[in-house]
This record gives sequence, C-alpha cells and structure tokens, in this order.
Amino acid sequence: MQQLLGRLHPLIVHLPIGFLILALLLQWYDRKANEWPKVIAIVYFWAGITAVLACITGYLQYQGEGYSYDSVKWHLWSGIITAVFCFAMHLKITPKKTVSFLVKAPISILSVIVFVLISFTGHQGGNITHGEEYLIEPLPNSVKSLWGFEIIEEKELALTEENWGEALVYEEVIQPILNSKCVSCHNPKKDKGALLLHSKEDILKGGESGAVLASHSEESDLYTRMVLPMEDDDHMPPEGKKQPSKEEIKLIAAWMDAGHPFEGTVKEIGLKKDLFTSFFPSTSYKGHPELEVPEASQDSIKSIEKYGIYVDPISESTHFLSVSCINKPDFMDDDFDKLIPVREQIAQLDLGGTQVTDAIFEKLTQFPNLSTLKLDNTGLTGNGIDALKNLEHLHTINLSGSLFDQPVNLFSSFKRLENVYLFKTKVDKKGPKSLKDGQLILDYGGYELPPIPSDSIIY
Repeated sequence: MQQLLGRLHPLIVHLPIGFLILALLLQWYDRKANEWPKVIAIVYFWAGITAVLACITGYLQYQGEGYSYDSVKWHLWSGIITAVFCFAMHLKITPKKTVSFLVKAPISILSVIVFVLISFTGHQGGNITHGEEYLIEPLPNSVKSLWGFEIIEEKELALTEENWGEALVYEEVIQPILNSKCVSCHNPKKDKGALLLHSKEDILKGGESGAVLASHSEESDLYTRMVLPMEDDDHMPPEGKKQPSKEEIKLIAAWMDAGHPFEGTVKEIGLKKDLFTSFFPSTSYKGHPELEVPEASQDSIKSIEKYGIYVDPISESTHFLSVSCINKPDFMDDDFDKLIPVREQIAQLDLGGTQVTDAIFEKLTQFPNLSTLKLDNTGLTGNGIDALKNLEHLHTINLSGSLFDQPVNLFSSFKRLENVYLFKTKVDKKGPKSLKDGQLILDYGGYELPPIPSDSIIY
C-alpha cells in the first residue's frame, strides 16, 4: 500500500504546481484592480492542501523505491517549504486574516519567492526522475566536458570475428552493457538505492541492500533483477528504461559465473565464442556494394527503358540500380552497349532467358559494381566466365537452366563470390557443395521435401 501511494506522487505533484501558477497569473492580472483577493486566496489554500498531499506521497515514494536521502533531500525540503509558503500566501492575501510577520512583506516579493520555490522544487524533482544531466544530455561530449560534467560514455559492443577473444572482459564487454542499460539510474548524480555501477570499485561496494555480485549469477542481485518479469516491482532496469537484450544478459551471467573478473581478456577468462557471435557486425548481403556512386542520368535511364528493359532503383538510400530483361527475351550481345551509360550504377543485372552468348562475360567486366548476376535459362556454356573473377563486388551468380559445363573449382578464384546456383546445368550434382572453406556455396537444386503423414490423405 505504501508503494502504491508513493507512486501517485508524480500525478499529485502537478496539482500544487498548477494552482500556484494560476494564483500568480491571477495576481498579475488583478494587480491594479485588486478585485479578486478572495479568489486568489482560495487558490493558494488549495495549492497548500495539494502540496501537503504531494509531500506525503513523495515521502512514501522515497521510502518505498530505494532512493537515497542525499538524492532527494533538496526536493523533499523545498517541497515542504513550498507547502508552508502556500498557506502563508493564503493568510497574506485573505482580507482581515494577515498574520503579523507578513504584514510588512511586499506581495510582489512574496510572489517572486513562490515562483522561485516551485521552479527550484520542480527542477530538483526532474533531476531525480531523469538525472541532473537530462537537459544537457543531447549536447556533444566535448561541450559537457567543458562545463565540468562527468562523461559516462555509452557505446555498443564492438566485437568482430577476429578480435572477440582479445577484448578486455570488463572494459570492452561488461562495462559498455552497464553504461548503456544501468548507469542512467546508478551514477554519481543519481544513485538509486545508494548503488553506483559506473566503476569497478562502486560495483564491488554494492548499495544500501548490500553486495550486488556473488560467486554465481543466480545468487547475484545484479543478475536476478534483470531476469525478473517486467511487471515485477524489483525488475531492473525499471519499465520504461532501455532493457538489456537476452544476449547481453547471458554475457553478464557468464561473466559472473567466471568469478566476475575485472582484468584479463575474454579468452583468458574462458568465455565461449557463441556468447559473442550475435554482436559481430552483420555481413549479410544488401544487394549492392557498401559505397556511394553518383546518381544516374534520367535521360540515360529513359533511353534504356524505351527498349523494353526495366531499370529500377534498389532503394531510396542508394543510387545503385537493378536492371532486368525479363520482358526482353530477344536481348543479345549487341544490345549490351545500351547499358554502358549506367554501368557504374548497375549492381543487379538480370539477363535470364535472353539470347546472350559466352561473349557476354568479357563485356560484363565493364560493370565495376556488379553484385548479382542472373544468367539462368540461357545458352551459356560458361566458357570465359573466369573473366568475372576480378569484379570486386560480385556476390551471386545464377546459372540455373543454362548449358554451363565448366569445372566448378574455377569459382574459387572469384574474390567475393558467395553463391552460385547450378540447378539443371550440365555440372555433376555430386560435385563439391562449397568452396573456400565454406565461404562459397554451390547450389545444385533438386530439393525434395520429406514425406509427412498428411500426404497420404485423399480428399
């Protein structure tokens, strides 16, 4: 019940703020006529009542949510003073009720004090909720550092297939997770539960509830709170805050089970590679090279399209083009020159079902950014296809349904080739399924689905 009432504080606290702002606006509007002192006095009275309720619920929230006294003291006491001052203003303005020590106090000075009090109290409350650096958080780190603010850098894990084992287990793995998911509530400016998580010393020190690390993850408060259901009041980070991913939680658990070391590399600690693979940079093919090219001339595109060749942008984020002859089956080698004006922008080229011959391979070397090449259902035998091995970005070749009969080992010399489709070609299906240690996949097709019981049902 105490915690429930405490959580009403963010709702109730806006009532005295609204009453006080209304009272100040009425005072300013009535400053010459002085016709509304009773109304203004009533507004101050209700400001005082709601301010008392805000103080009570705020105190209950402080007790029930684990805030340290140092983090709430200014907000707490300025809130109490504001409540007292509301009743003082009520007595000052109410006719025939002014108390002696308020008689000589100018109403303008008292009004300024009211404004300062609600501003200061509200600011302190905002600091508790969002942190003292909430307003300056969007500023560059260089500016914040110049103003004397401590910089706690948030960064994602930067691990690769090559360097994961040499990463420092705390500085480069655990600390980035804590900084991005936990430190916003547990830092020198906002130490919820008297717990700081921005440094090794403070993590080991723990908070007002004791140590947060143990010899095993299941005994560690830092881990067990992360895996509680989101609706649980003890779940951390609290609902509404950025949550750690399942992979990050597994990493933290593995680190704790290894004795939560703060020194050494991942391999020295003995953590397994499969804990880190999800953090490796994505190498998935995006359909075009990862570089910028100038935009193709619209006149060049239109001159190609008038021959029945489709030219489409791959996406709005790039100038690379996809060119298809799906509706021009009579496309021949001599028509190739029509594509030269946009050769730099072509990343995907579909010549499937056309009349091209093996002479096309030499011509295709003029397309420096070619990534996907479809030559399916053509009369190509593949003689001369090794001319494409120097294309830096060639990722996929589809030769299905063609007369291709070359030895598949020739694809090993292609720089970035990852997939070759050879379904219904003259190549032996019993050939190698991959080359270059599995980095190049040869797909012979002809897949058959295993029978299932429902296949025998006659409808």
